[in-house]
Amino acid sequence: MAKYMLIMRPTDESFATFANTDFAEIMDAMGKFNDELIRAGVLLAAEGLDDANEGVVVDFTGETPVVTDGPYGETKELFAGYYILDVASKQEAVEWAKRAPLTAGSKTEIRRVTTIDEFPQDNQWIQKERAWRELTGQL
Repeated sequence: MAKYMLIMRPTDESFATFANTDFAEIMDAMGKFNDELIRAGVLLAAEGLDDANEGVVVDFTGETPVVTDGPYGETKELFAGYYILDVASKQEAVEWAKRAPLTAGSKTEIRRVTTIDEFPQDNQWIQKERAWRELTGQL
């Protein structure tokens, strides 16, 4: 099994559609999909994100970091939420992404989540992180 992150990336069109959709309808569609993921035993985490107007960006492209309050960038640079699934393959993650509701006009980026086991185990920082993960029940 491997962890994959599904990053929900709306477009201007899908943002507009979503904004005009009844909240109860959104909750029902997302609830049903989340329930499927839970019953399949693949859901590890899922969160939506607050409005980009409430966020900030820390830009490191210059000599010193510059903090900019939202809104920022273009819609195509934003993401609205994510799922982390524990599935057998990238293809299985793709199949789950295809079933996600309320995605018309949007994109979903799928990325494998690396594990602590993929880093040099003799590194002091990896050892400290592993101890923390064990202490908090993450390993």
